[in-house]
Amino acid sequence: MQVALRDIGNCVIRRCDPSDIIPVMEINMKTLPEHYSDYFYESLLAELPEAFLVAEAEKKLIGYIMCKIEYGFSNFKKLGFVKKGHVVSIAVLPEHRQKGIGRALVEEAISGVKLKRSDELYLEVRCSNNEAIKLYEKLGFIIKQRLKAYYRDGEDAYLMTIEFSY
Repeated sequence: MQVALRDIGNCVIRRCDPSDIIPVMEINMKTLPEHYSDYFYESLLAELPEAFLVAEAEKKLIGYIMCKIEYGFSNFKKLGFVKKGHVVSIAVLPEHRQKGIGRALVEEAISGVKLKRSDELYLEVRCSNNEAIKLYEKLGFIIKQRLKAYYRDGEDAYLMTIEFSY
């Protein structure tokens, strides 16, 4: 039995379990144009279970976030390589949006990435996704760059990032 990290009304945020991969993939297929192989989900869960989280209501998954750890140049122009988290994908089923679930998923993922002592966390978001951009800004992310034709359909993305201090 998975332990809830946070309760939001009738929803709990908890770590993803291997048995959750298929429902997570179904949420991804319903909500996002970017899709991944089952192996990719499994590898992210194995790599960073602290920041692969699901939202569950009435024994049904309604959202998820998955992250990974990378080493590379800082988005904040620090010298040398840094350890940084990357939000690979986040989604909440449309009928469950505007209830704080996305915010809770991001907040808990931030905590999971911080457990790995990452210097920063970044993500890409469609420039047209104003609701998500507002949410990320409220949580402290800043837009660092516009990525031209980032998505397969040609839409630009914003690279947004947040820096951690310990």
